[in-house]
Amino acid sequence: MSGTVVTVNDGMQRGYRYARTAPVGRGFAPGFAPQLTPEEMLRLGVFGGKYMTDCRKEFPARWFAHAKLSPERRDDTLNYFGVRASQPLAVWRKKGWINERHDPRGWFQWYCRYYMGRRLGPGTAPDGKGSEDERQIRRWKAIARHAAQVGRNCRPRDLSCRRRQRQALLHWAYDARKI
Repeated sequence: MSGTVVTVNDGMQRGYRYARTAPVGRGFAPGFAPQLTPEEMLRLGVFGGKYMTDCRKEFPARWFAHAKLSPERRDDTLNYFGVRASQPLAVWRKKGWINERHDPRGWFQWYCRYYMGRRLGPGTAPDGKGSEDERQIRRWKAIARHAAQVGRNCRPRDLSCRRRQRQALLHWAYDARKI
């Protein structure tokens, strides 16, 4: 799929275009090593199933074959750990975590597109100066502190311990089942 130009027309973007310039699932920046693919995340259950329900055409159909989705409204029982573990989109926007131009749904949308081969260079971050890819990878790395907290405070693989924190880690492609 490298070299493909994608045009997005979904509930949050109209006419957004980007190129896939890297091989699918490879060519990640040094230090960026997610433990889960987007397909695995959707199958496990993330974001209350209310994520990516109107943009399936942009991504491989196999990602959605066994995804836990709830097209009408979020259903936190679909999350792997059965708990709510994310802030509303309005909070993400207020805190400046969203790049409205490129990924109005947030980090997971960025990750899906990055996984599929999109790369964003200098001038693509919300401040217009840095790289959106670098910004999102820094955010992903910062989440590792939660994995450390689970490791310090829970018995190994005790999935009943810190379920909300574990679910949040799943939202960031960390496999919280293995901590």
